[in-house]
Amino acid sequence: MTVVLTVNGPALKKELIQSIARMNNATQIRNSLMVGNQLLVKKFESMKSEMIKEFLNLPVTKEILNGPDSRNISGTLGGYGNLFSFIGFNQSDDPIGPIVDLLERSMIKVSRATVRGTISVTIEIPSPQDIFRVTPLPWAPGISWAQRVEVGLSGLGQYMNKDSAISRSGTGVQIKPKIRTGKFSNTKYVSSFIKKWQKKFLDMERSIKI
Repeated sequence: MTVVLTVNGPALKKELIQSIARMNNATQIRNSLMVGNQLLVKKFESMKSEMIKEFLNLPVTKEILNGPDSRNISGTLGGYGNLFSFIGFNQSDDPIGPIVDLLERSMIKVSRATVRGTISVTIEIPSPQDIFRVTPLPWAPGISWAQRVEVGLSGLGQYMNKDSAISRSGTGVQIKPKIRTGKFSNTKYVSSFIKKWQKKFLDMERSIKI
């Protein structure tokens, strides 16, 4: 379910409100009130770009974007191999693309402001569940790899990082018996990221300056 954040509060500076109150032309009032809306939308779009940029710079995201030859910069595998081959993506897969698409669809809806300077703002961003739905494990479609990064993935003891013709990714295989100790180190990823940006967008209205 998409996260919907609703903010109700003053978004126009006192000077602008007083100026609007003195106007007797409906067109002038309407145009002036649009200023607050436009600034909110502009601020939102700037923050959305910042959100996507931050997501692309998360260690897990960068590691998967770097493909089957990446280093384990996320530390989830104890420094051995990489998430792309461990998870078992195909070489041509773009696992991060669907998440970015969801973030790109984030939107803002601003109600008409009143002469008292009150604006109702509704912001929609993807929820963790939205992201989990578009991040299936390649070998288990009912399970989200993004969610498993947070709660843990099995198989590290049987994972070998080596070139292989039978590997989906080309560089990782699961073998028997177990060849190493240790376990997957789950890490914060989508859930904490979305929670952080929920708060940022809720605080956005307070930062608008006209």
